[in-house]
Amino acid sequence: MLTQNPSEPLTPQGRRMSYQCWAAAYTHQGTPIPLGTHAAGSPRLALRWLQQRTEHITDQLDPPHAQPGRHWLADEAEHERALGHLAAGTAYQLTLHDEDTRYILVASPAGTPR
Repeated sequence: MLTQNPSEPLTPQGRRMSYQCWAAAYTHQGTPIPLGTHAAGSPRLALRWLQQRTEHITDQLDPPHAQPGRHWLADEAEHERALGHLAAGTAYQLTLHDEDTRYILVASPAGTPR
């Protein structure tokens, strides 16, 4: 007998919800530079992708600008908050920046407008 994992959010039609993840860099010119996309099958997998992309981005920033990303990576309470938003069907966004560029990382339920 197959059963649903109760921690997996369901759509109103009873299907498992999927999540869209993306990251982009925005320069002062405002043109987005894509830094990756991912389709995740659960809030936890979406959060894991956000964590991995955040680590990749912070590894390339100067230490003072990397600090907020590193702090976010270690903040378990914020990760739980992000999971709660995603499980409730709400997008979660993380923004990092340096002098010239803003980095936006987003996870949202599939079908949510960007």
